[in-house]
Amino acid sequence: MLHLTDIQLQDNKAFLAMLSHVLNVDGFYFSTTYDLTHTLQRLANTSPEFQEMSLLERADPRFVWNGHLLREFAAQPEIHRFALPVMHGFIAMHSCSINGKYFDWLLISRRSCFRAGVRYYVRGIDSEGHAANFVETEQIVHYNGSKASFVQTRGSIPFFWSQRPNLKYKPKPQISKVVNHMDGFQRHFDSQIISYGKQMIVNLVNQKGSEKPLEQTFAKMVNSLGNGMIRYIAFDFHKECSRMRWDRLQLLMDQLAEQQDEFSYFLVDSDGKVVTQQEGIFRSNCMDCLDRTNVIQSLLARRSLQAQLQRLGVLHVGQRIEEQAQFEKIYKNAWADNANACAKQYAGTGALKTDYTRTGKRTQWGLIMDGWNSLIRYYKNNFSDGFRQDAIDLFLGNYSVDEVESVSPLHIQKDWKFLALPIIMVVAFSMCIICLLMAGDTWTETLAYVLFWGTASFGTLAIIFYNGRDFVDAPKLVQKEKMD
Repeated sequence: MLHLTDIQLQDNKAFLAMLSHVLNVDGFYFSTTYDLTHTLQRLANTSPEFQEMSLLERADPRFVWNGHLLREFAAQPEIHRFALPVMHGFIAMHSCSINGKYFDWLLISRRSCFRAGVRYYVRGIDSEGHAANFVETEQIVHYNGSKASFVQTRGSIPFFWSQRPNLKYKPKPQISKVVNHMDGFQRHFDSQIISYGKQMIVNLVNQKGSEKPLEQTFAKMVNSLGNGMIRYIAFDFHKECSRMRWDRLQLLMDQLAEQQDEFSYFLVDSDGKVVTQQEGIFRSNCMDCLDRTNVIQSLLARRSLQAQLQRLGVLHVGQRIEEQAQFEKIYKNAWADNANACAKQYAGTGALKTDYTRTGKRTQWGLIMDGWNSLIRYYKNNFSDGFRQDAIDLFLGNYSVDEVESVSPLHIQKDWKFLALPIIMVVAFSMCIICLLMAGDTWTETLAYVLFWGTASFGTLAIIFYNGRDFVDAPKLVQKEKMD
């Protein structure tokens, strides 16, 4: 450190803070004996030579988050045993009992380190076909030496689009008009078919409003690709489940049932003989691939688990998982914890809709917590996620520190607006609270109108307050912003 200049010492402190920030996020896992980066099915279909490799050599690079840090160790086979791949995501392991029969139930989510980042800053795919927020989730059962697994994936809508934060609660998605979408789209699904087999796309975005063009483009590109290994289904989650009609999710499950039976699951008996293979995979997505996606994945996993436990003899004929109160609680909580982990890593807060995942129904308290998490997401996405994105890029080696670089990116002068906008937001929100405390009927009704539309940015509220406009005019401004 003695050879560093004062400016370099400041930069070094900032870079160390970035690395510390990444490492302080929950969800990093490693094992000295088990390959966490591969599914049971992939491990079963490998050669003896593969099994003899070190964990570092044979790890799936998509899920090795310390790959950049281990690059020098990778070139020295004699020290591979000291270099362990680290996975980022979520793991839950539970010893369970149904009908007096004990089994282990595991849930593993593996986040890809390719096109990794945070909500709004990283959307769509890159030129290599890597999708943002791509997560492979595997559900595993161990019983009497037999092992069964069911694998699903989630990932951002796989073409070139963005949704940069702009102070609006929900920035309008922008589909790129200057790139060849089909090239990256095909690369994405070519790699998915190689890794998982047939693809059943479950697109959960809204089919109206700002999300509509994304759904239409996705469907059009699947049709244009004309690959018989890929099927597509769109389900407007918010429309179908509006007014707390969560029972309507069964409509989607019924549509997917035949395909799920065709895909099956992986099963190996106590003698190591492969009984069944999973022939295809469900690739689910919403906008963030977090909240809606996790709900659907938990339902698909439950249906697969039902078939597995019956085949293994844990469940009697006619018994349902939902009837096993103790295990049902474990199952729901694990999937809700999985949702929270993935959401914190990508969006910065816990997941939404976890009250349904935990209890099987929507609750008023769950709605309140969703509102709180949405508010926290709004702040983080607009004012602190730039730092998080830079930290991830530094950790993964997407940005390398150059000690001979004359001007560090840390010293680039920021526009005054970067400081002004957070202040405007705080002032506008504070004035809104003050107005509520001094509210007459008109103020209250208008604020309710603003919240109902849910699209007014704090910038619009700031304009209303700053210009001293009568709040009665606010609906016009909010409606104008919605139309824009």
